[in-house]
Amino acid sequence: MPDTPTRTISFECALALVKKKLADAGLQPRREVVPLEAVGGRVLAEEVVADRDYPPFHRSLRDGYAVRAADVATPPVDLRLRGEIRAGGHFAGRMEAGECISIMTGAPLPAGADSVVMVEYTESPSDKVRIQRSVQAGEHVVRQGSEAAVGSPVLPRGKRLGAAEMGLLAMVGKSRVQVFARPTVAIIPTGDELVPVEGQPAWFQIRNSNAISLSAQVAAAGGIPHGLEIAPDRAGDLRTLIEEGLNADMLLLTGGVSAGKYDLVEQVLAELGAEFHFRSVAIRPGKPVVFGQAAGKFFFGLPGNPVSTYVTFALFARPALEVLGGGEFTPPLFLRARLARRFEQKVGLTMFVPARLERSSGETVVSQVSWQGSGDVVGVSAADCFLVIHPEQTTLAAGDGVDVMLK
Repeated sequence: MPDTPTRTISFECALALVKKKLADAGLQPRREVVPLEAVGGRVLAEEVVADRDYPPFHRSLRDGYAVRAADVATPPVDLRLRGEIRAGGHFAGRMEAGECISIMTGAPLPAGADSVVMVEYTESPSDKVRIQRSVQAGEHVVRQGSEAAVGSPVLPRGKRLGAAEMGLLAMVGKSRVQVFARPTVAIIPTGDELVPVEGQPAWFQIRNSNAISLSAQVAAAGGIPHGLEIAPDRAGDLRTLIEEGLNADMLLLTGGVSAGKYDLVEQVLAELGAEFHFRSVAIRPGKPVVFGQAAGKFFFGLPGNPVSTYVTFALFARPALEVLGGGEFTPPLFLRARLARRFEQKVGLTMFVPARLERSSGETVVSQVSWQGSGDVVGVSAADCFLVIHPEQTTLAAGDGVDVMLK
């Protein structure tokens, strides 16, 4: 049986270890070409460049009049109106000194003009326009190629594609896009206490909520969840399911990783030749979280309490899944807020406490929600973030600056 690390390591060390092991693995995710409308949430597998200058012409930023700045240097000035340019149109000739052209937002600046006067600062009683404010050359104009020059990179390989990126792909004419394949993630809930969601639990049983929440978290991180059967607390049945789960790109197990008589996950993984990178992290909830490799695949053994499962996936499995999908390793993002109420802890762990954010007196304030520990799904559902308490923060007063992690 391989040596297995048994000491509890810090949250920071655990996260760094996940990042290192993924980097050492030299993963090469598969690529595929898909239609633009199907790339939301996927990771770009090619660099995308501008197919022409953007904007492709000097573009007006305002409704008003295209002018030469030199002609309106000492307002008020009357200029001869030569015509009108709407978005989607253009002026075929050249505007000369002493002239102006009515122009709409988004329309191309005519030849001979160098700036735009906003319509609010003009009068047009006849075929002349009275300009009542001066402008600088280039004012209210976006120069051709200032957003992106033809051939310049606009999206890097490894970028996760959201709505803004999809709009940019459409702008440069990418109707089909090369992306990394979404990694498959096998999810095995464990424990004789679990029954299917549609089942009627006995008074000593609970429904299998972890597999549902994990599937949602996997999908949000860009993976394809594949839920397997509930594994009973029998080594043979658990082994069969783990062997099936190792056919996926990553394996998640929930429950069975503590030190109880029927916590069999680590035993079975070890029998399958697994290498364990850590087995305990100094966090609450989620201390008995397991990370390792078996049969060339990464696995996480997540604690069975629902809040522990949720938190440990967000902290460790989500960044790993992003790498498997071709993206960058992105550690959890901590934001800053003011603490609403005093907080004390004596355990010396990194704690993730369900909480809610609100604005108060111009500041972001975080308040703990009422919850009964790591099995309280009702409590954590009322939260929109986790208050992050670091080991050295034994006493925090109301108003102290603290870290928060969004759900």
